[in-house]
Amino acid sequence: MSKLVPNYQQPMTVIYQDLETDEHGLSQTEAQQRLTKYGHNALNQQKSTTMLQKFMAQFKDFMIIVLLAAALIAAFTGEVVDAIIILLVVVLNAIFGVFQESKAEEAINALKKMAAPDATVLRDGKLQTVKSDELVPGDVITLEAGDIVPADVRLIESASLKVEESALTGESVPVEKDATLVGDTELAIGDRLNMAYMNSNVTYGRATGMVVATGMQTEVGRIAGMIEAADETTTPLQANLTQLGKSLTILILVIAAVVFGIGMLRGSESLINMLLTAISLAVAAIPEGLPAIVTITLALGTQRMAKRHALVRKLPAVETLGSTDIIASDKTGTLTQNKMTVEKLYVNQQLVDAHTTKLADDSRLAQVMILSNDTKIMADGLAGDPTETALVQYNLDQQYPVDQLLTDRPRVNEVPFDSERKLMSTVHPLTNGQFLVAVKGAPDELLKRVTQVEVDDQAQPITKPLRDQILATNHELATQALRVLAFAYKVIDVVPTTVNSETIENDLVFAGMVGMIDPERPEVAQAVVEAKSAGIRPLMITGDHRDTAEAIAARLGIIEAGDDAAVITGAELDAMSDAEFGKKVGDYSVYARVAPEHKVRIVNAWQKRGKVVAMTGDGVNDAPALKAADIGIGMGITGTEVSKGASDMVLADDNFATIVVAVEEGRKVFANIQKAIQYLLSANLGEVLTLFMMTMLGWQILAPVHILWINLVTDTLPAIALGVEPTEKNIMQQKPRGRTSNFFSGGVFSSIIYQGLLEGGITLLVYWLALTYPVHANVTQAHADALTMAFVTLGLIQLFHAFNSKSIHQSLFTVGLFRNKFFNWAILIAFALLAMTVVVPGFNSIFHVTNLDAYQWGIVFAASISMVVIVEIVKFCQRRVLK
Repeated sequence: MSKLVPNYQQPMTVIYQDLETDEHGLSQTEAQQRLTKYGHNALNQQKSTTMLQKFMAQFKDFMIIVLLAAALIAAFTGEVVDAIIILLVVVLNAIFGVFQESKAEEAINALKKMAAPDATVLRDGKLQTVKSDELVPGDVITLEAGDIVPADVRLIESASLKVEESALTGESVPVEKDATLVGDTELAIGDRLNMAYMNSNVTYGRATGMVVATGMQTEVGRIAGMIEAADETTTPLQANLTQLGKSLTILILVIAAVVFGIGMLRGSESLINMLLTAISLAVAAIPEGLPAIVTITLALGTQRMAKRHALVRKLPAVETLGSTDIIASDKTGTLTQNKMTVEKLYVNQQLVDAHTTKLADDSRLAQVMILSNDTKIMADGLAGDPTETALVQYNLDQQYPVDQLLTDRPRVNEVPFDSERKLMSTVHPLTNGQFLVAVKGAPDELLKRVTQVEVDDQAQPITKPLRDQILATNHELATQALRVLAFAYKVIDVVPTTVNSETIENDLVFAGMVGMIDPERPEVAQAVVEAKSAGIRPLMITGDHRDTAEAIAARLGIIEAGDDAAVITGAELDAMSDAEFGKKVGDYSVYARVAPEHKVRIVNAWQKRGKVVAMTGDGVNDAPALKAADIGIGMGITGTEVSKGASDMVLADDNFATIVVAVEEGRKVFANIQKAIQYLLSANLGEVLTLFMMTMLGWQILAPVHILWINLVTDTLPAIALGVEPTEKNIMQQKPRGRTSNFFSGGVFSSIIYQGLLEGGITLLVYWLALTYPVHANVTQAHADALTMAFVTLGLIQLFHAFNSKSIHQSLFTVGLFRNKFFNWAILIAFALLAMTVVVPGFNSIFHVTNLDAYQWGIVFAASISMVVIVEIVKFCQRRVLK
């Protein structure tokens, strides 16, 4: 059936037949019937989530469930204050999560807002203005410069029509459309010259066309459907915390059950006492402050990143950046400036750098560049076709008197550009009564009409060697992915009665050529170098042509110059199965002429290899891949609301280099969370070991109030302070952690085990010494002193261990004892809270502890400080082995 063939491959006669209409359009009655059949020309509204639903969703996290269990346990043991504190931490964490996720507009709704408000349509044989959401397939509409295309349209007639489709294709230059062309092969969106797509912009010319798709059936609608269907990816941080929460829960249940069972078998304790002992162990094992610490560390990271122009929408995105293996970047507006710029000049038979060359005020080349041009000079800048505005901007940058020339040489006639002859000519009066004909266009077409060439301000006959030199230069510039325009002129005495191509576009004098490109951002090349040194592979994904993409990628250092094998097009990608592409995905660093589904496919292929993928983009066509990636990065200035809404992070300055800054911040955040986890879990293991061994040995054990107070003092301020530790040296020279790593990687798990055993062992040793060599002869007093010393040692040793945790492997004296002022204050406050339970009158009875003398305090401090000494020795040995 003809309907199975894409519209751009069909002649209009077939489309008329399929849509049961003709070039005269529909009647109002028929249009209304079709509106009922097809529905409004609008995108589906994504279901909104209420604040309450967003808030409740925060409690699905496994670690939050563990915390709620801890609150119940604390309440069961009578520690209502601790239960309230834990619940406050959970609620604050949920509120902050809702606040972060509610900042941005929804992607689908943003797409809807982009739609054109009105359309000019032919109904009942008359042109009339209707709301664009009332358009139906079969409607005939008109388009002209400045219009937003309201639906997917098959062009019927076109006159010099140019449509800017960068939001869909990623190509920065408007596409010259031609209604007469019919595609005979599968084409990318940017190559379908007889089509205009919904939400693209008409920059030049005019056309009539037939609506062939509306609403969710359009290309934009298809993208919206892809966004809607995309699964939310779980970030490495979320996966790690979930895994940690499950592991801790199993560990807590096993330990509590074992201790309870052994205690009951021994028969020395009552059922209620053993139940309380088991609960104390559970409380000791749960790192109550971990979710708060993770949230605060991420939140502080987002604040630092915001100051450096990276705006984070979802907290876990901060850490995800730190584990990124692949940055798949859109070209236009991200790696490049999304602004055509004159880069090369061919003048006086020489190819020169445009940035260092100033044309004289009487230069014919400069005059033709400015005069044969439809750019409008506005108060807030230049308006018009990007290629033409680039020509004017170049001369303005070179302080050429543009305004004066336009005033002195007004346009009196013209032959507009059309895609067949690829030329544009304008006629301007000279002071001597003659007229200047200014012509610009494609070099090969313009040379057909040239008989002379200007050399050193003198016109001389053009020779074959000169013509060949010009064509060779054109080819040279084209191979560098530059867009080349040629310029010519002639002086005539009288303007012909009929001004057309035949009467004025002949016997021209060749003035020169320019090579233009959407140039790379100046800071991107260095950012690419830094990304590679950090073990991150940058990819370029663009809708632009292969040669252009390859040239820009080589200039940026993404690929080596001439490495054609690293470049693949969307058509070549279509020829591969997913399995074949999965095997070869590592061969490609540049993807040219791609469609939205290609971008998602590329992201998925790398993710199947276990890589963490960040995707940058600014267009509507980037949104599905931004959502599918582990972290989507939108552009704040040039980005559409769609791309921002689908992103996890937005670059406020559209600066690719900001991504490298964000990666560094992400790595710092992960490292600091890892330090906090090592500190918390080793401390909790020390507590568990202490209680377990005390129970097994039949010693008087620490009460739940002791464990809860130690946890409250040591699991909050010191752990949070570790979350704001300064960045360690050489963090950007390390390889990415990747998807398979977790918080226990890099020697953290073994450190948690030996440090936890060490803390528990030292605490038990102090308890044993206090019992064996008591200060008081009274047995009851001796036991009370021993318990107090064990309580203070277990708390104090954790505060000293916090210093060890400032780096996983580096010496404390290398990273700096007192660089982190917040950490210093946290330790002092935590020590004061711990000490006051012993030295402040009235607290002794609450915590069931005794006053210690100087000798006992000396033992406690010596034992606690030994933790730092032993860990420093172990780290030294580890560094020697790693070398």
